[in-house]
Amino acid sequence: MIEINTLATGSKGNAYHVTDGHTSLLLEAGIPFKDIRRKLNFQTSNIAACLISHEHKDHCKGLNDVLKAGIDCYMSAGTAEAIGIKHHRIKTVQAKKQFKLGTWTILPFDVQHDVSEPYGFLLMNKQGEKLLFATDTYYIRYKFPGLTHIMVECNYSIKILNENIAAGRVPRVMKKRLLRSHFSLENVKDFLRSNDLKKVQEIWLLHLSDNNSDEEFFKREIQELAGKMVVVP
Repeated sequence: MIEINTLATGSKGNAYHVTDGHTSLLLEAGIPFKDIRRKLNFQTSNIAACLISHEHKDHCKGLNDVLKAGIDCYMSAGTAEAIGIKHHRIKTVQAKKQFKLGTWTILPFDVQHDVSEPYGFLLMNKQGEKLLFATDTYYIRYKFPGLTHIMVECNYSIKILNENIAAGRVPRVMKKRLLRSHFSLENVKDFLRSNDLKKVQEIWLLHLSDNNSDEEFFKREIQELAGKMVVVP
């Protein structure tokens, strides 16, 4: 059974711990490793690996210490080059080529963000559960059959963003970047509509904007659409 633990989410840092009861993984290392250890009650010796989606600091700023702790870190070649850390525990993987980590089979896939080579990850375990992890993307071009768990960015609502711009609370230039780099509530809903959600047990909405989101509204909208348990950490 998959268990998800949000250690940090948002523009100040992202880190998540997932386990299927056999193999534990970190998704992102965007906070100091000492904070990751503390949030996991110092139970980090069983972490098999860390997956890094892209090079922005709020997703990889703790990477050096994760590597020093003896944890292999998997990412695209473009992300590794952009981060610029040379270490034998940095493992580069290719989009749409599966690899195994303990009891997990992992499929990286390309996403759309304003960085060199960002990835999302599909994690599958031996029990047949499938966890989708996708953050910092404005669009997902793929469909994923048989998902049981979804962890997806839901950064902003275009309606709230437009209201903030009209009121002068958010600079207009911000809109152009958000539209080409982050997942809006509206695009998340389109993504969910295009996928078969029959087996989905829970949907986690990640990386909400401080200014351009509304936690209760987002949760209600996705629950009404999907009819599934929605978690906003």
